[in-house]
Amino acid sequence: MHVMITGANRGIGRELASSYAAAGAKVTATARRPKGAEVALDVTDPASVQKCAAGLAGEPVDLLVCNAGVYLDKGHRIGAGYEPEIWADTFATNVTGVYLTIEAMLKSLRAARNPKIAIISSVMASSENAAGGSYVYRASKAAALNLGRNLARDLAADGIAVGIYHPGWVRTDMGGDMASVDVASAARGLRARFDALSIQTTGVFEAYDGTAMRY
Repeated sequence: MHVMITGANRGIGRELASSYAAAGAKVTATARRPKGAEVALDVTDPASVQKCAAGLAGEPVDLLVCNAGVYLDKGHRIGAGYEPEIWADTFATNVTGVYLTIEAMLKSLRAARNPKIAIISSVMASSENAAGGSYVYRASKAAALNLGRNLARDLAADGIAVGIYHPGWVRTDMGGDMASVDVASAARGLRARFDALSIQTTGVFEAYDGTAMRY
């Protein structure tokens, strides 16, 4: 099994990469600023995305995990934040970067027997979970959810299953120390969700523990 994970230098991405490698999978772990064995991939840079894909030379990828993400407006308030640059930078990573990566990796995904794409979104993508604040992050994750749902429909003919996932409120640099889920539990739950994903369930929006998420 060949797994490719974006944003694998920290947090959930790093834990997923480590756990898949420990289970015997081949892992292509990518990072914007790689250290060690990571492969260079800046999802906001089309040239970087294409270079990374070309480096695989069409090698089959069974699971592509679009994990790279930013939360730049954490703690912002109306009138004191949400600058235009933050909107642009957030969407470049959380939405455009997801699409560019998937598009570039289609050759490798189509070469796999039962290819899957996992998009890490958030409960904050849900329109029914409108608790206010974090407008940029919420909007970007909602867009990633919408992107995933539409890709699920269009890629079904290629046999590529697409799932969108809420990893939980995880104790990472992004989630903070007060978060309720440890990284190992989140990664373990996400792996179970990825295993369960199939062309019959493509387009699913689930939490790491299997809870169906509201749109």
